[in-house]
This record gives sequence, structure tokens and C-alpha cells, in this order.
Amino acid sequence: MKTLKFPSAYTILMLLTVLMAALTWLIPAGQYQMVNNETLGKMVPLVGSYQTVEANPQGFLDILMAPIQGFYDPANYMARAVDVALFVLVIGGYLAVVTQTGAIDAGIAKTMVYLKGKERWMIPILMGLFALGGTVYGMAEETIPFYALLIPVMIAAGYDSVVGVAIIMVGAGIGCLGSTINPFATVIASNAAEINFVDGIGLRLAILIIGWLACVIYVMRYADKVKRDPSLSLVAAQREANTAYFLHGSNEAAPELTLTRKIVLAIFGLTFAIMMWGVASEGWWMAELSALFIGSSIVAGLVGKLSEVEITDSFINGARDLLGVALIIAIARGLVVVMDDGNITHTILNFAEGLLVGLPQVLFINAIYWIEAVLCLVIPSSSGLAVLSMPILAPLADFAGVGRELVVTAFQSASGLPNLVTPTSGVVMGGLAIGRIGYSTWLRFIGPLLAFLTTMVMILLSLGVVLS
Repeated sequence: MKTLKFPSAYTILMLLTVLMAALTWLIPAGQYQMVNNETLGKMVPLVGSYQTVEANPQGFLDILMAPIQGFYDPANYMARAVDVALFVLVIGGYLAVVTQTGAIDAGIAKTMVYLKGKERWMIPILMGLFALGGTVYGMAEETIPFYALLIPVMIAAGYDSVVGVAIIMVGAGIGCLGSTINPFATVIASNAAEINFVDGIGLRLAILIIGWLACVIYVMRYADKVKRDPSLSLVAAQREANTAYFLHGSNEAAPELTLTRKIVLAIFGLTFAIMMWGVASEGWWMAELSALFIGSSIVAGLVGKLSEVEITDSFINGARDLLGVALIIAIARGLVVVMDDGNITHTILNFAEGLLVGLPQVLFINAIYWIEAVLCLVIPSSSGLAVLSMPILAPLADFAGVGRELVVTAFQSASGLPNLVTPTSGVVMGGLAIGRIGYSTWLRFIGPLLAFLTTMVMILLSLGVVLS
């Protein structure tokens, strides 16, 4: 008999899309009145304005259209996830061109020589950098290029692809979960709650620091276990295949790190530095970043002495390798479109609002956390969830006698969860696809850590209420 296998990421997302479409037939349709918030420059729901509207149940055709609508809105041609999906393809092409020069393989080999016996200390350093990106500006989609770069380094160091994915996903995820000045979560949520974003920053720093330490210890313990005994790896069955895929054959001699390849690596590092600068200070997003990596592909290829055919063929083949990731991102976005078109997103929010009325303070703030945690499963965008939920939930804190800054902290702690585990997040499913890690395997890895982080946040939120 054939053993049952956990479905692929594509199947999981399509099943969730079917489920959401079915709910549009069962959950009453409703909408809040939307008003313009000048501070945010966005339309936000008006408290107390919820009313039922005509149902728009999603049918078979809507389900089939969902992945297409995940890319763009066919009605007005506005982009949805097409920019992120295109960015992923460009990144795949860029990494393939740089790999074709031999610079990455030579750099990895040289790095392993320098770090002999000290490889484990890469974990806290790199997780610290990704956490910094998460807490400062909500690093999420920007992590995608790093998977193909870091996973080979971890495998060459004697670890596995789970360690490589965890360093990036958990590192940036704990940064987002402990957001301090993240403009796409904490700042937007604070503005929507009509408070200063620095209110409550002490508690957020505590969540960030304690959470980061816990994540680092957790990943390092797993990494040490895998290095001592590779059979204990969660992806042990894929060890040889992953070595061949990420290191291009374990028995091949590493290319020499020549001056030309050093220059290519310098261009490689500079490109990522420019990416960080552009996102943090110049307002760049996917279009500008895609253009940056296309330009860097050409420069790296020419400096690496590749022919025109080698550059173009490598780029196309690299983009092809990440095509599945681009599709996952679109399917995940399409699921949210089904909810919105079926007019049930605001109904779910209104139901959550009703659950909070009359709760004691400690129960109230923890209920806010869990409501936001559930909402972020279907609205994985932190800024989108902030704009939608904060104008409704934050005023309820006044009646409960809880500071609005605690509601914002509960929101941002919950909104960090999609970066760790949510199957509707293109960042999560895309990162796992690049690392060749099944979703069920990732759940086995992240489960205990997620339980600890959830408990930690609830305790700190409760203390915040008691000590305020």
C-alpha cells in the first residue's frame, strides 16, 4: 500500500481557497463603512458602522480565477502579487548568473575554511541581522533572495536546509513579532489607534530580546544535533539530493577564489546593500528591486567573463527554478481575494469585536492577541491587517480600561506569526519551496518554538496590563 503523503504547498493553498469560498456561502456578508484616514492616507473602517450587505458567494469559476486574481485584478489591471512574483523570478535569474561565474561556490568553500570549527556562531550573528531588519522595517519579501545564498553555506557547514531556512525565516520573523519601529506594522497600527508609536516600546523591546534569545538557542540546538548525527535531520532522507542541488555535487572540487570572482562577490554584496538602502530610505519596492537585480546580473556576468549566451541562458534557467515559488505567492494572495470578494472579511472582524465586549482586562488583551492571530491567518499583510482591525479594536480598549498601546503590541506580536508559519503567506511558502522543505516538516520544526513564543507574549501582555 502507498503511504499517505502530506499535500504540497500548492494543494494546501488551493484547499484553503476552496474552504474560504465555501465560507462565503455560510457566513453572512457584511461591510463596515470606510472613511479616509488622513494620517494613514488610507481608507479605514468606521467603528459601529457594520451592516449586512448583499451576499456574493464564490463559486467554482471564482476558485479557478483566484490564482489569476492573486497576480492582478482583471477588472482594473491593478497589481496584487505580480510584482513580488516577478521579483522572485528575477532573483532566481540573478543568483544563477552569479553562480555560473563560480564566485558563490568559491566563496562558500573559502568561508568554510575560515570558519572551521566556528560555524555555529554564524547562527546568532545572522539571526540578529535578520531580526534587526524585521523590527526596523518589517523585513519579509526582502528575505527571499537570501535563501538560495544561505542554505548552501549551511549545508556546506554540516547542517541542513532547515537550519538555513530557520536562520532567515525565524530571524526576520522574531524581528517582526517584536516590532519596535516597523513602519508597516507598529507605526501604521499606532496611527490607526491614534497613539504615538513609541508608546509601549519598552514591552516590545522585551518581546524582541527574549524572543530572539529563545529562537537563537532553539535553532542552535537543532543545528548542533544535526551536525553530530545527520540522521536526526528532519530532511535526512533528502540529504544527498540537497547536497547535489545546493552544492552542485558534493564530490566536485570547489573553484578557485580568483580576483575576478572576488570582484563578482563584491558586486553581489554591494547589490544587497543597495537593496537595503533603497527599501529603508528611498521607498523602493519590488519594481525598483527587480530592476536593481537585472542590472546587477548583467554587470556580474560581464565582470565574471560570461558570454552573452551564458548570461541569458543562466538567467532564464534560474528564473525557471523559482517559477514554483512565484506561483505559490500568487495562489496565497488569491485566497485573500476570495474572502474580500465574498464580503466575509469584515463580518469576521465584526464577530471578533463582539467577543471582546465586557471581558476583564487581562482576558481582554489576550483575546485581542488571539483574535489578531486568527485574522493574520487570512490577512497575512501586517499593514493591511493594521488598517482593517485597529480602528475597530483599539477604541474597545478604552471601555476595558486597557491602554491602546497594549492593543498595538498585541497586534504586532500576532502579526509577526505569518512570517513564521502561516500557509497563506507567500513569504513562508516561498521560503520553504526554495529550501525544498515540506510544510508538514516545517510544522514539526517550528511547533515547539511557536508554542513558547505564544506563551511568552501572553505572559508579557498580561504583565503589561497588571503593571500599567
